[in-house]
Amino acid sequence: MRNFASTHGRSLALAGVLILLLGLLGYVALRAGPLAPVPVTLVIVDSQEIKPALFGIGTVEARFTHKIGPTFTGRIKRVEVQSGDRVKAGQLLGEMDPVDLDDKIGAQEATFKRAEAGVLAVEAQIQEVSARKTFAETQARRYEQLLIARAVSEEGVGAKRQELQIAQAALSAVRANHDASRQELARARAERDGLVRQRANLRLVSPVDGLVTRRDADPGTTVVAGQAVVEVVEPGSLWVSVRFDQQRAQGLRAQLPAQIALRSRAGEVLAGRVSRIEPHADAVTEEILAKVEFTERPQTLPPIGELAEVTVALAARQALPVVPNASVQRVDGQLGVWVVDDGSLRFAPVRTGATDLEGRVQILQGLGGGERVVVYSHKALTANSRIQIVERIAGRPS
Repeated sequence: MRNFASTHGRSLALAGVLILLLGLLGYVALRAGPLAPVPVTLVIVDSQEIKPALFGIGTVEARFTHKIGPTFTGRIKRVEVQSGDRVKAGQLLGEMDPVDLDDKIGAQEATFKRAEAGVLAVEAQIQEVSARKTFAETQARRYEQLLIARAVSEEGVGAKRQELQIAQAALSAVRANHDASRQELARARAERDGLVRQRANLRLVSPVDGLVTRRDADPGTTVVAGQAVVEVVEPGSLWVSVRFDQQRAQGLRAQLPAQIALRSRAGEVLAGRVSRIEPHADAVTEEILAKVEFTERPQTLPPIGELAEVTVALAARQALPVVPNASVQRVDGQLGVWVVDDGSLRFAPVRTGATDLEGRVQILQGLGGGERVVVYSHKALTANSRIQIVERIAGRPS
């Protein structure tokens, strides 16, 4: 009997311990385990007017870039500027080696002068032959009058007529020579002028007041026709080539104000405006390309190719229900938000509209005013999830 009582007591004690452990496990499961309520933060839906904005990344470019180089293959004789130098319109930047071009110009100048002298000589011949023709005409008329008076013979008149014909033929020949000599003179002048222009093209001259951004060749280097030796940009033509998300670019147009933040100037924001929207978009990245110009030229010009962050302010939108962008979730392929009704969760599909840079998004359909919407949750939610409303979740914005 004593052994039975002792065994029964130990069994009751063991059962009590097991019940206590099961209760503790249930408490932990309901409070901190997988069955515990999910901490969430809420926001009350309110109708507000938002000012959407676009954010994009771009690079500094020059609208007008002048790549200065020779018009034919040759060797560089000298380069007078370095990258970063400011130059004036007409300033000499460098020069190509003329090799034997100066000798060719001298030879062609001599040819031109010879052709010019030939024209003068033919013109003198024209004057001489014209005088002979005039004399032959006078003699022919006089002999014809004498023939009427029977003072000369028919043979004499015929001889004078023949002399006139010879003078006329000589004048025609000299005039033809004159035309040929003038054409030769024009050819010599054109060849000489062509060589002179070619010689002038050996001088690399800046077409504008600008800034040297590149020097791609040094003296002694052989370059081909069209290859740039020096690159000059107009400082006033700098702008930023920006890419914007196509889905958010509704309302983007020229002349909208913008803010430009250059990567090399942390904390400094420069004023700008949208100059134009490119007619071609990037189908791969689904982005719209735009050019944003500086409203005022920076005192220190940024380098070409520097990255810049651009924010464009769009027109304000009418007041509609607004929620934080973080509250919008995609569940089973549907875009919506988790609404809290009397402590239970309900997924409400929505259609979103414009967003702003403060992280707010307009709801075009699916929500009214006054609903309580989940912004952040400790883990993914389902319609059967138990929730615990808190002020803040660690690691999430307040």
